[in-house]
Amino acid sequence: MATAQSAGKANSIDSSEKKKFWNNDTEAIIGIMLVLLILGTINVFSSSFIIAEAEFDSPYFFLKRHLINIFIGFIAFIICFRVDYHKWRGLMPFVLLFTLLALILVLIIGPEVNGAKRWLPLGVAQFQPAEFAKLVAIMIMAAYLAMQVKANREIKFFTPQLAIVGVMAFLTEQEPDMGTASIILGIPLIMMVVAGLHWKKVLQLVGVGILGIIALIYRQPYRLERLKVTWDPWSDAQNFGYQTVQSLSAIGSGELTGMGLGVGVSKYDYLPEAHTDFAFAIFCQENGFLGAIFVFLLFAALTVYSARVASRARDEYGQILSMGIMILIVGQAVANLLMVGGMLPVVGVPLPFISYGGTSLIVTMASIGILTNIGRLGIKSAEN
Repeated sequence: MATAQSAGKANSIDSSEKKKFWNNDTEAIIGIMLVLLILGTINVFSSSFIIAEAEFDSPYFFLKRHLINIFIGFIAFIICFRVDYHKWRGLMPFVLLFTLLALILVLIIGPEVNGAKRWLPLGVAQFQPAEFAKLVAIMIMAAYLAMQVKANREIKFFTPQLAIVGVMAFLTEQEPDMGTASIILGIPLIMMVVAGLHWKKVLQLVGVGILGIIALIYRQPYRLERLKVTWDPWSDAQNFGYQTVQSLSAIGSGELTGMGLGVGVSKYDYLPEAHTDFAFAIFCQENGFLGAIFVFLLFAALTVYSARVASRARDEYGQILSMGIMILIVGQAVANLLMVGGMLPVVGVPLPFISYGGTSLIVTMASIGILTNIGRLGIKSAEN
């Protein structure tokens, strides 16, 4: 009888394990990434084939480049997944030097597109140093915070690490690119708060941040105009509110189930940046409310599993680094969704995996590689 009961329990355990989609948090994150990559690839082609045919005589122009970026991204992901995340700390001086030189170089020789210099030409491809600087800033701050937390020392606000991050943000703002500069500086500051920055310093940080944002907005007159039309884009629907109005129209026209893949009309020269910053608006138009909810759930699940990886990391550095990567990916997703939905000004933040963007996609996949490496080593540590 005992043998039969044991066998029954074993069978129930086996059957419950078979019902799982994945065995651990690391596999879950990889699975979510793959689903988002598939959705993004479909959406990149659907939202770009019109402009690709018109400007490059090939509807597959952006799709081909996107697939190449995915291939490079997978290489970056595999490397970061297999290399112990502690080893990146020893390489940080070289990585930082490369990043700073690239940020300076783009201001000197970068081609000007729509009044901004953001890309370095690399033959058939382009490299956007500011996207790379996002991850570098997180790794720099994670190393500092881990030392302070481990030694139970006070987290200081003015540090050499934050000064370096500030320089990268300043160079990015000179392009100009306020959205990316805010991410480069903002995420390390959020990491400091989460890691235990004293509440008085948090209040000081909030005050300085508000003043800084006001100064950045007034530095470029168009930013103030974008801010004014955020809550009522129809008040200037043919100028500064145009993108938001077209985005909301695209989202609303998708209704419950969408118009169907490739059928969305907003990409026909109505919605600017339809395959980049506003790719999600086209996704909603063609996949409807149900498709949008599916994407929301994927990013929500990614948040949960990333937080679990952070909580189970084997040391303070892994915990803080994985937390920073989670904020980077999910935070950009939230900012883009709010922007596309008309609840934030147009700031030029892409939707991870869904928007077209070479360097952004590669850096995001590399970040997932580091995150899953932290999770993998955390599992091994727990087993030992």
